[in-house]
Amino acid sequence: MVARAPGLSAHSCPARATKVRRAIPLRYTRRRNPIAIHKRPEEESMRAVSLLRGLCAALLFALPYAAAAQGELVVYCTVQEEWCRPMVAAFEKATGIKVAMTRKSAGEFYAQIKAEAANPRGDIWWGGTGDPHLQAAEEGLTEAYKSPRMAELQDWAVKVWDASKGRTVGVYAGALGYTYNTDLIKKKNIPEPKCWSDLVKPQFKDEVQVANPNSSGTSYNMLATLVQIMGEDKAFDYLKQLHRNVNQYTKSGAAPARAVATGETMVGIVFQHDALYQILGGAHMKIVSPCEGTGYEIGSMSIIKGAKNMENAKKWYDWALSPEAQAIGLDAKVSYQLPSNKNAPVSPLAPKFSEIKLINYDFPKYGSSAERSRLLARWDKEVSTLPK
Repeated sequence: MVARAPGLSAHSCPARATKVRRAIPLRYTRRRNPIAIHKRPEEESMRAVSLLRGLCAALLFALPYAAAAQGELVVYCTVQEEWCRPMVAAFEKATGIKVAMTRKSAGEFYAQIKAEAANPRGDIWWGGTGDPHLQAAEEGLTEAYKSPRMAELQDWAVKVWDASKGRTVGVYAGALGYTYNTDLIKKKNIPEPKCWSDLVKPQFKDEVQVANPNSSGTSYNMLATLVQIMGEDKAFDYLKQLHRNVNQYTKSGAAPARAVATGETMVGIVFQHDALYQILGGAHMKIVSPCEGTGYEIGSMSIIKGAKNMENAKKWYDWALSPEAQAIGLDAKVSYQLPSNKNAPVSPLAPKFSEIKLINYDFPKYGSSAERSRLLARWDKEVSTLPK
């Protein structure tokens, strides 16, 4: 989502010049030149449209900088946009601070923050799996900060803060798994999958969708989870087999859940709360916690180093850790994760960690810059380049 200047929308900016049949010829006379200059109507129309397009582009590009100049706040949001928007609206109402918000996947924001390090455009990075946040912390891309609300948080949220030396903190937790379309699986007479091993079977050829681990924190969490369950070499053997059954590597980690809901794909590897959101919307889907065990995420929040609106970034940070802020996603019926504040409400529909075979996910190791970069490079070399 990109904030726009009041009264300006994407539809206000013409995509191309159009021929105008009627126009009043432009006449003007220079004081020192008595000869009137007449321009053709088509030429003037083209010139006006070109100027308008340039103005639109300049205004839209400049908005994050405008927020910085006005002492407001630029939020990089990594949860689904349906959750980002009410968070921004509630913060603006509570503080009077205007927010310019952009939504991308965790891996994309990590790369963007790294690219912008010399001249940061964002102030606070909210949400998304903890691994990229930890890598950004290790590389000095985020700012250490201790919120006065730390005593209110779950132990797992504080452990992330400790591991990052105060540069990121947990805001929610969610279990990894996969989901399938119950109508499609019945139509094709395929036995219901229960394990990771089921997804590499021939009957799931071109039926599985998962995100690209370079752009998606969800998919990197899957990669790291499989390495911890199977061992690295066996995990990569598995991923090579899975590759034959993957019909698309999406950019967003939640996208496969939407694709399963619409019947675009039979199976999607996602965080379980993303599948639950689709099911509660009426989709015919079932969630699987793989029999071999599975990993989980600690969705995190970080202040960007060198933020131009540092004090407002700290205000968002403290506010986002409050029970009231952590109830917003649930109230909007878009968040079914476990909140990090002990006093925040938890949906009775949220996946119950006590009923899922969770691994002891090593966040410091797999969130480290060296390990994350190495595993992604190996995936690029050995998996993504394989033929189907």
